[in-house]
Amino acid sequence: MSYYSPSIEKLIESFERLPSIGNKTAARLAFHILNSSEEETNEFIQSIINAKKNLKYCSKCYNITDTDPCPICSNSKRDSSSICVVEDVRDVIAMEKTHEFKGVYHVLHGSISPMNGVGPDDIKIKELLARLMEGKVKEVILATNPRVEGEATAMYLSKLIKPLGVKVTRIAHGIPVGGDLEYTDEITLTKALEGRREI
Repeated sequence: MSYYSPSIEKLIESFERLPSIGNKTAARLAFHILNSSEEETNEFIQSIINAKKNLKYCSKCYNITDTDPCPICSNSKRDSSSICVVEDVRDVIAMEKTHEFKGVYHVLHGSISPMNGVGPDDIKIKELLARLMEGKVKEVILATNPRVEGEATAMYLSKLIKPLGVKVTRIAHGIPVGGDLEYTDEITLTKALEGRREI
């Protein structure tokens, strides 16, 4: 039995479809919208409509953008000879926040995962190879996530790219800054040892 009117129930159900939103949070969001002014509500609705209508994939890197090419790809100060390959649009933002990487990106929109029915043809690998065939890229940095699917994708890409004469590197994984060795799991410690560098 529902305690809410059908309109409120429908609004709550809509919020529940969003990732990581449970029933209580969905109800809180629904009532926030209902308690907002009509102007605020219309602005919220319009921002969703505009995002759905105006956003597209960059024809070079497949990042989400309002303009094509995206601001990163069209920035002449970026080093287009270095491509950082990531799984998701949010990974581009994470890398950009470091202010360390000065190259360009390629967003795969997923990782190879046979268990979930995702193969190499289901993500933007062909598009990456097409960029490399232009002959301007000197290094590809594989920044896929450090889980089974990300590692499999990195290995697969490495095998495809190395024969093209392009340098392939993998971001290091290991102990987070401020972490303690005694609380670090074996896999993370192994990756930290593998990724060690001379100081």
